[in-house]
Formats: sequence, C-alpha cells, structure tokens
Amino acid sequence: MKRLASTLPNMILSLGIVTIVAGALLGAMYSATKEPIARQQDEQRQAAIKAVAPPCDNNPEADSWTTEIDGNTFTVYPAEMGGRLVGAAVKGSSMNGFSGEITVMCGFDADGTVRDYRVLSQAETPGLGARMEAWFRDPAGARSVIGRNPASYSFYVTKDKEQHGAVDGITAATISSRAFLETLRHAFEAYETYRNSGATAQNEKK
Repeated sequence: MKRLASTLPNMILSLGIVTIVAGALLGAMYSATKEPIARQQDEQRQAAIKAVAPPCDNNPEADSWTTEIDGNTFTVYPAEMGGRLVGAAVKGSSMNGFSGEITVMCGFDADGTVRDYRVLSQAETPGLGARMEAWFRDPAGARSVIGRNPASYSFYVTKDKEQHGAVDGITAATISSRAFLETLRHAFEAYETYRNSGATAQNEKK
C-alpha cells in the first residue's frame, strides 16, 4: 500500500480520522459505563439514607424535597413514622474542600441532632482530609459531631475563634475540615427550612 505523502492536507486528513475514531471510542465507552455508574450512585444514595436516617414507615426518596444554599443543592429525605416527622437524611455538598467538591449525607433526629453521616464523594488528600469519614465520629477529644445539634453546638473548627468553633479539625487538614462542617451546617439549615415550612404538610397530602 502506497504511503501518503507528508503534505499538510494529508496530515490534516490523518489527524481528522484519528480524532473521529477516538471520539467514537470515547462515546461508546461513555454509553457502556453510564448506566452502571448511575445504578451504583443510586445504590450508594439509598444505602446512605437507610444508614443515617431514623427508622421510618414512609419512603424518604419519594417524599424528598430540595433547596439551594450558597449555590449548592441540598436534598432532604424526610423520615416519618405514623405520619409524624421523626427526622431526615440530607444530602448536600461544598465546593470549598482542599481538592474541590465534597458530598455528604447527614442524618438528623427530629430536633436536628446529628445521628450519623456518610461521605459520598471527596477528592481530599489521602491520610489528611480524606480521613473525614472516620474523624468526625471519633469520640476522641472534641472531634465527633454525632449526638450534637448545630442549633446549640458550633459546627466550626476550634481554630475559627470568631465563630466559637467547637470541633477539632483533622490534623493538618483545616480546609477539608471546614468544608465538611460547612456541609453539615447547611444540611441542618435545609432540614430546619423543611421542618418549619409547609413541605411536611404537603407530603402528608400526597
């Protein structure tokens, strides 16, 4: 087979063919992985809701309610028992992590006390900010947010003196710690907005 001459038109043609083939391969890969990734994310969300929300007899996902805080979407998954609100799981995020976005599912009792949480996604530094999944439930010192209520306990790191921070941040990962606690504060705000609005009544009428 005769080799194409190394002329500008032939080089452009070759580059165009390579680009088209690469694009087709990437498109095929995206199509092949899109559904499995979405299914995995759904399963992760459902497991997180079940893990952090109070026991309930409704379907929190079916009754979900969303709001926006500081440009981020927060979704409240209310937990009800016998038609009475007993708490919620709230999914939200912050773009202020050391490496960008972190997403957390936080569970609250009826009065807003934190039951538990799950870090759904983060790209923080391994061994530092990435330790948030375990750090903020560790009872050592003043790390744990479990059993604390943001209405009466300052969900800021202790370095934030102006906010009277009460939580020991992750060692050498203050930025990550601030982003995590910011997400929990906003999740609490979303829950309180839901609890004090007509959203509960609207759900009861469904």
